[in-house]
Amino acid sequence: MSTITKDIVEHEAPDLFIGGEWKAPHSGRMIASIDPSTEKVWAHVAEADETDVDRAVGAARAALRGPWTQKVTASQRGAMLSKLAELLRRDAKALAMLESRDNGKPLRETLGEVQRAADWLTFFAGAADKINGDQIPFRPDALAYTRREPVGVVGAILPWNSPVSLYSWKLGPALAAGNTVVLKPAEQTPVSALALGKLIEEAGFPAGVVNIVPGFGPVAGAALVAHPGVDKISFTGEHRTAQEIMRGASVNLKRCSFECGGKSPHILFADADLDKALVVATHGAFRSTGQSCSLGSRLFAQRSIYDVVVERMAERARRIRVGMPLDANTHIGPQSSAEQLAKTNAYIALGKEQGARLVAGGGRPAGLERGYFVEPTVFADVDNRSRLAQEEVFGPVLAIIPFETEEEVIALANDVPYGLVAGLWTQDIGRAHRVAARIDAGLVSINTYRPVHWMLPYGGYKMSGLGRENGLAALDEYTEIKTVVVELATNSPADPFAD
Repeated sequence: MSTITKDIVEHEAPDLFIGGEWKAPHSGRMIASIDPSTEKVWAHVAEADETDVDRAVGAARAALRGPWTQKVTASQRGAMLSKLAELLRRDAKALAMLESRDNGKPLRETLGEVQRAADWLTFFAGAADKINGDQIPFRPDALAYTRREPVGVVGAILPWNSPVSLYSWKLGPALAAGNTVVLKPAEQTPVSALALGKLIEEAGFPAGVVNIVPGFGPVAGAALVAHPGVDKISFTGEHRTAQEIMRGASVNLKRCSFECGGKSPHILFADADLDKALVVATHGAFRSTGQSCSLGSRLFAQRSIYDVVVERMAERARRIRVGMPLDANTHIGPQSSAEQLAKTNAYIALGKEQGARLVAGGGRPAGLERGYFVEPTVFADVDNRSRLAQEEVFGPVLAIIPFETEEEVIALANDVPYGLVAGLWTQDIGRAHRVAARIDAGLVSINTYRPVHWMLPYGGYKMSGLGRENGLAALDEYTEIKTVVVELATNSPADPFAD
């Protein structure tokens, strides 16, 4: 095992990572992390408060004014990101084990997420020395050009569903563009963030470039948002929290980018290749135990294939193996917290109350008496205006909805507050492009679903967020454009105030 950490592997992380040093938290308090598959505390992590956040922001500002921007070249920034990616690949299994214990995902899923996080960092490492300005020919006797400069200190606030993966989504573009970062992981899943801090240290980043302060949202998160030394907040999570962040960030008009929730439509037209579509729809609806903002949680089936789709999706859901995260046979693990399990169960009860037809799941899997487990659940005949279809469950609950025509399904698909991703299946190429153009979503996939990739811009319409992550478009979120104009004319300027 690498330097990832004797302490963390032994389930104790008593210090915060601030200014390149491991420092005890101001309050002396620790966060107890619960293994969602056993409901038992498995690790303790240092808890940051307002004082710790202030120290972290100060360290980030010092790094921003110091060697990170004054001496480290763009190519050197890229080399450090590449080194960090190598370290993630080296320690992928150890990180994945921590992640599975912390949030309950199966080990094979967390291992893939860590490996893909390394790919994300590699992509942005290559982009670091390609962030160019433009020369603007606005006048023949002047030189005008733009510089793309870092925004400054970035506060990155992360969710609990895919921690290591999403750390790379924030750190990759932020560091490639020359910013410094204060990262606050979710209080439910803080362990892998501090393990990542060990690797950041090993990769050779200057002190203060990345600071890691686990803590609770109302304390550490709010302090980061309100801090006048923070120039930008990048947040992934629930849209109501994003609204609170916008209010708090107004103190100094911080730049904000948000990737929030979704209630994504997945549309099956009658001419779809059902054998392929239903395999993808099952994964799209139940991956990560439904704890994904891009879940294909509303499955629209054209009336002529509707009954077949309902029957086959119910059968496929019943075949999903729910189990312990470290079991190689497990398809999906538990929900990540007792609160999330209670929320999912409440929506299952709501679906029954509002007249939807339960065709699979709805209860606790047999043989799993402890842990936050729930069966993959399928409802048919769901009203698109019901709460089950309008609100994000963040659990393995699928709503199947019939439709008749192309116009009808476009209207139904768009009739939600969200607009993150969408998918549709058809052999009609004209229809594919027509529908894709009219769906309100940041990503629309045709004859596949949710191809999230480091090269593809990702983000939402409406309540699903602001700005874009991934792809070169993400660099726009982490840079300021400065215009520079140099006068080249040799003649004296006209004096507008001459007699």
